[in-house]
Amino acid sequence: MLESFMKPLLNTPPYIVSYAQIYQFLTGKNSLSLGRQVHAKMILRGVIPNAFLAAKMVAMYGSSGDVSSVAKLFDRVTQPTVLLYNSVVRAFTNSGCCNKTLEVYNQMHFLGFRADHFTLPFVLKSCAELFRVGLGECVHGVSLRSGLELDVYVGSSLINMYVKCGKVREGRKVFDGMSMRDHSAWNALIAGYTKEGLFDFAEDLFRRMPNRNIVSWTAMISGYTQNGLADKALGLFDEMTDEHSVVKPNWVTIVSVLPACAHSAALERGRKIHSYASANGLDLNSNVQSALIAMYAKCGSLTDAEYYFGRMRSSEKHLDAWNTMITAYASHGKGMEAVSLFEEMIIAGVQPDAVTFTGLLSGCSHSGLVDVGIKYFDRMSTVYFVEPCYEHYACVVDILGRAGRLVEGCNLISCMPMQAGGSIWGALLAASRKHRNLEFAEISAKKLFVLEPNNSGNYVLLSNMYAQAGMWDEVNSLRALLKSQGMKKTPGYSWIENNGKAHFFLGGDKSHVLAKEIYTLLEQLPEKIKAAGYIPDTSFVLHDVSEEEKEDNLLTHSEKLAVAFGLISTSPGTVLRVTKNLQICGDCHTAIKFISKIYGREIIVRDVSRFHNFRNGLCSCGDYW
Repeated sequence: MLESFMKPLLNTPPYIVSYAQIYQFLTGKNSLSLGRQVHAKMILRGVIPNAFLAAKMVAMYGSSGDVSSVAKLFDRVTQPTVLLYNSVVRAFTNSGCCNKTLEVYNQMHFLGFRADHFTLPFVLKSCAELFRVGLGECVHGVSLRSGLELDVYVGSSLINMYVKCGKVREGRKVFDGMSMRDHSAWNALIAGYTKEGLFDFAEDLFRRMPNRNIVSWTAMISGYTQNGLADKALGLFDEMTDEHSVVKPNWVTIVSVLPACAHSAALERGRKIHSYASANGLDLNSNVQSALIAMYAKCGSLTDAEYYFGRMRSSEKHLDAWNTMITAYASHGKGMEAVSLFEEMIIAGVQPDAVTFTGLLSGCSHSGLVDVGIKYFDRMSTVYFVEPCYEHYACVVDILGRAGRLVEGCNLISCMPMQAGGSIWGALLAASRKHRNLEFAEISAKKLFVLEPNNSGNYVLLSNMYAQAGMWDEVNSLRALLKSQGMKKTPGYSWIENNGKAHFFLGGDKSHVLAKEIYTLLEQLPEKIKAAGYIPDTSFVLHDVSEEEKEDNLLTHSEKLAVAFGLISTSPGTVLRVTKNLQICGDCHTAIKFISKIYGREIIVRDVSRFHNFRNGLCSCGDYW
């Protein structure tokens, strides 16, 4: 080891060693300007860096992100060494120039230089970033022939490469063959299992892992959240914040767990996590602030989202924060506010991206801002330098469809530069139902039957339109097709949070512990809301049965059950927040407007596409949904 360290110094002039020491001192100290000054003096004095000095200079330039100088220095060295190659490989990798890393590695390999345990981890990291699993496997072979696979850093890098390239099984083989494992090896494999949804394996590793660190905990929480397992994410976060837990959350953990609250509309849990973050100074991080804004918006508290966005300093309002707030306005049907915020963002000098325009166009769609939305769509590439992609075309089709401009929507689909998929034809189908246009509904549905053959919702929606038109033969034909293909209608369900617990309701559900009280209230409800002007819309009950039976069916829709539970289980004046897995029923929408007025309650219903804020007999959507 001492010999390999001293070898580069043999026959090296003292002044070269001195310059090398200066650059070693400057590395990592953000002293790029000073390093360049020293380099300039070297040039003036005619000092030509050898491989040893160049390696130190490359390390300094690389630590400052100046990859251009790294490349120029490397090209001018006529007799490179492994030390220099390692410095260049590290500089390019850490600067995100992974293609350059692989080029240098290939050159190194071609010239016969032997990669070592300093080279391979960075090469493998670049393979992982570029999903070059084939080259990664070749590097794995090199590590085996060199006896480096057992090196803890090389082994961890191999696991990470395989996991990121979707080959978790191969990563596990490397893991099982390692005699020594560091945190990186365990964490990489845990992250791989959670990414693939293999939580039994991930949980087994997590529980067996000695001395779990913050990355281990956060990887599990993030994996649960990203796979829709909100309860498990929140449960593990509780375990982590327990007074006996050695490892405590950091800002990354908070950012990972907040979407779990948003997913399950658990506002009370979100507030508690916010309090924890505040008490530990974690809410000062701009990423946490953006995640909090998103959580409040998705849990139905737009007021809180606006408040915390307003509290952010201008310097902290990066693109993600603006996008989060624009999207929040869109989902709450506040199209004009989304447009106004977009213009404010442009004035602030923040360059929009594709996500910005998805939120902006969605806001225009939900608010009926047809001409405004089309104007921004037309200016995306010419004024804001953002090329429209699939999601933007889907938004514009939705904008036109909701406004009843079905012919224009269909024409746009035919002119798109890409193939229309399920979301675009789905938008046209939903618009066709809203405007009761069977011609376009059939066109859209037939496309969807091919694109999404297992999506029962498309069959049901067309079937419902046939039922509304009294076309019972067509209804029976579609139902028979559904049955023959083994598909079932997705059941509608709703839930409401009370005292930190979510209460779920299916249509006609009588399993809740307060079912008797809920149904007693619902039985009294029609008389109260009819007196205020409510007229049941039985077109949303599409069975060939009597009007009385249809009204009874409407009464037990899941969103009405959830609202009724909220009314009997909370004190007067408490805001009710209901979430539904499908789009809110039209009759329920009308009924809840009257309920909000009669009971003096604010009722917020989040359905699959947006929020409806009911207050004093009105809805925030203005009945445009």
